Amino acid sequence: MYAVLVTGGKQYRVAQGEKLRVEKLEAEVGNEIKFDNILLLGDSDGIKIGDALSGASVTATVLSQGRADKVRIIKFRRRKHHMKRQGHRQYYTEIEITGIAGGSK
Repeated sequence: MYAVLVTGGKQYRVAQGEKLRVEKLEAEVGNEIKFDNILLLGDSDGIKIGDALSGASVTATVLSQGRADKVRIIKFRRRKHHMKRQGHRQYYTEIEITGIAGGSK
């Protein structure tokens, strides 16, 4: 069984036992979190979307909080003596999917 969930403005296709990094969530390491914004559920019987997903949820355990590798940004104008350097490290939360609960039929 798999699901498509929305968190942090992004959509993720997840299955039970998967580990993934999502945008930072306010949760302690070891806590269990529940995602209610589910767009699609799929299994061997087919897929469910729309009203059939009322009550569907995905539960996950927080494994760690961290920051991704640095992304370097360089803005350069040739022959103008202009160069600007900048860096950015995005915060993330690493989670492991522990369960997918289906909605009503």
